[in-house]
Amino acid sequence: MFIVKGSFGFEMTRGVKKSALDFAAGSRGRARAAGVCFAAVVLLLGAFACPQARADVGIVLNESLDTSVARITGSGHSAIYLSRVCPASPVKLRLCRPGEEGSVISNYITLGEDQPYEWNIAPLNIYLYGVEDPANRPLFGSAKVKYALEERYREKYLAAYCTTDSCKTSNKAEWREMVAATISRSLYIFIVKTTEEQDRALIAEFNASANENHFNGVTRNCATFTRSVMNFYFPDSTKADYINDFGMTSPKAIARSFTHYALKHPDMDFHVLHFAQVPGTYKRSSECRNGTEQLFHSKKLLVPMAIFAYHELPVAVASYLLTGRFNPEHEAEKYPTAGATETSYQLKSAKDDDDGARVRALEAAERNERAKVVGTGKEWKEYRKAFGAAADDAVNEEAIPSREYLDRFFKRLDEDGAIVLEPDGSAWAEIKAEGETRRIGLSASNILAPSSDSQLAYQVMLARTGSVLESPKHGRESMLEFTKDWHLLGEARTNHATAVAMSPASSTTSRSMAKGAGQDN
Repeated sequence: MFIVKGSFGFEMTRGVKKSALDFAAGSRGRARAAGVCFAAVVLLLGAFACPQARADVGIVLNESLDTSVARITGSGHSAIYLSRVCPASPVKLRLCRPGEEGSVISNYITLGEDQPYEWNIAPLNIYLYGVEDPANRPLFGSAKVKYALEERYREKYLAAYCTTDSCKTSNKAEWREMVAATISRSLYIFIVKTTEEQDRALIAEFNASANENHFNGVTRNCATFTRSVMNFYFPDSTKADYINDFGMTSPKAIARSFTHYALKHPDMDFHVLHFAQVPGTYKRSSECRNGTEQLFHSKKLLVPMAIFAYHELPVAVASYLLTGRFNPEHEAEKYPTAGATETSYQLKSAKDDDDGARVRALEAAERNERAKVVGTGKEWKEYRKAFGAAADDAVNEEAIPSREYLDRFFKRLDEDGAIVLEPDGSAWAEIKAEGETRRIGLSASNILAPSSDSQLAYQVMLARTGSVLESPKHGRESMLEFTKDWHLLGEARTNHATAVAMSPASSTTSRSMAKGAGQDN
């Protein structure tokens, strides 16, 4: 087990009254359709089919973090997703075995390991969530949770490659970026299908090549690495945008050029997956940008350039507006599955043929296919309204002292809880208050476990659901994932109501605790 210790300073309530809101009302059908299985990656990557039925390669586009040079460039990060290629080790490739869901290959300035490797490969779910099974993915993200998952990964996968103190302890060792990326930022994967011959060729190429780091930010960065791999599969499929990136290669330029290439080849089954940042205490990631786009949007750069390079400024702005615009979120909404992409091709053909009846039928099919994954504006609005009523009910039930309490809940949980990981990577928080230790499951698989504190579980799901509904589109999870959250929220409320009904003597203490917590807010 891995433990990140803390204390506990915030108070909880235990009383529950009969609620007027049925959490499942209006969403029960969608929750059943999505199911209570938490393997969202399998559902999405397989386009609602078995992931072994096809194989894919994709460009991973990570949003920008407010750290280091990214504060200025806003460029984000780029990597490679492979559904049929898995790690033989962190530095060697092999074909995946049945049941494995692929991997992500990435390079960084320094992985910090005992040898200066250029790249590492990690299992897909480790990269996304820090665990092998998506059922154990964290529902709450914080530096403590991510660190615990990183340490588990280091001991389980990197023991032979990370033996020095600097590799084990330095936050600058970027092997850590290969673990639970969705805790720190949202990301997109731009996907097309591959053949087994292509995958075998890549494995042979990588395993035979020297894995030595020659990283530099201009000519050999993460985006040029991604470009080389995608062009190995599909020659000339990705290109740099030297005009909009001022002579460099950016992650967004690679994603944009590959999207344009893939859409010209209908047989590639192009689609885009979006994985949202986990709600929690990490600063929210921001949309990645190319050079002229960052200049256009950033006052920190625009004002100095307007003063010292005012002749060049109109050229840079015009270049972005005419050639550099690309919105990954729009692409994910338009092409969320290979089926949606195929329908868009058919729709274009029907419009070219001026076949009105077929156009209307295909437009309806296209909307339905997208809504399965992305949802509609009306649906999200209805969920926000229903959640407002749910949160008010939680206050009336004395499960939380106030609506404002949820705004600070994750921060308090992070500051005052001790994070414990089970061998399978599922996370728990252990919280000491008033002489007792309360334990709460923080993973999809254990939040409703009998040993998970029912009130804390209810509060975690209230805070998580509220965070998702308040997020902008690029930071909001898919409708497929959200319906699972909604189902968990309803289950958490039911469990809490049952626990309180079995312990009515706790209600007096609960009212006292709620009063204190309300004053603190």
